[in-house]
Amino acid sequence: MSEFRFPAYRKLSNNKSFYRIDDERTFFEIQVIGNKYFLIQTEAKQYPEIIRITDMLSFSEPFLESTVEEFHLYYIKSFGK
Repeated sequence: MSEFRFPAYRKLSNNKSFYRIDDERTFFEIQVIGNKYFLIQTEAKQYPEIIRITDMLSFSEPFLESTVEEFHLYYIKSFGK
């Protein structure tokens, strides 16, 4: 996976989760549930988590490209600012 530039930004096609992928094993996710925002950091140690990062980077369904600006907008909301 080393051909990818990090950080990489992805989102779910339903705009309910936004991701910043820092490397092949680490990502941040902002989940949108109603009007609440949750920031989760994941260190991929198990196979399903590693495959999830691979799927995000490969734009497998349901992952789409996002931007640093879009991630930052929801990142700020996750802190209630």
